[in-house]
Amino acid sequence: MDIASVIGIILGLIAVGVGMVLKGVDISVLVNPAAIMIIILGTIAAVTIAFPMSELKRVPKLFKILFTDQKMMKHTDLILQFSELAQLARKEGLLALESRINEIDDPFLKNGLTLAVDGQSADYIRDVLSEEIEAMEERHQAGAQIFTQAGTYAPTLGVLGAVIGLIAALGDMSDTVSLGHAISAAFVATLMGIFTGYVLWHPFANKLKQKSRIESQYKYMMIEGVLSILEGEAPRIIEQKLASYLPANEKRKILEGSVNSNE
Repeated sequence: MDIASVIGIILGLIAVGVGMVLKGVDISVLVNPAAIMIIILGTIAAVTIAFPMSELKRVPKLFKILFTDQKMMKHTDLILQFSELAQLARKEGLLALESRINEIDDPFLKNGLTLAVDGQSADYIRDVLSEEIEAMEERHQAGAQIFTQAGTYAPTLGVLGAVIGLIAALGDMSDTVSLGHAISAAFVATLMGIFTGYVLWHPFANKLKQKSRIESQYKYMMIEGVLSILEGEAPRIIEQKLASYLPANEKRKILEGSVNSNE
């Protein structure tokens, strides 16, 4: 589970809830079926109009991505794996990797190594794998755009909900006490619209973009590793090359490890 997403939502709810209490607002005002319908159902309606059904069908999967950790090997472990594969290829040839390919779980890496073993050129492998990454990025961008648009629509629908509430409140001004409660309730829709837009939908879109960026970088790292093996580079050189994708502290550990291993 992506604990950061869960913690963020909980903190957002606490911030608004506690803030309301500190301001002397009764939390029960949030139990407003009309406001909930206008914001939630209205946002769903707007998004449904804005996107084709083929993309909307992916929304449940997008929520799964948001709340689950990406299943990727650690970058340092991936570098060490490429180092081992490079050592095997230099000793026994590229065909020796064929027996190791079946042990690899990642389809992208497996495809790249298979192309290398099959004798495809470096340019061909780079083009095929790069196009696969670009297609993945386009799919991820389309998914993030759904939440971006939802974040744009929700606050505006909150204003619409407030206007509807004010129309109802001002329809009968004979009871000033009831009028005050009605006006207060009218702005609940605005609160919900802003909260869902800027605490949920826009952050969700940003998280999808960040996860897409991380996955793309991971796959580009795989491309460089596969091509380095194909070109017969030494394991130490591959480690140094792929370490450029790592943060400074992890990069230092990899480089120190490669130096120690060659002493």
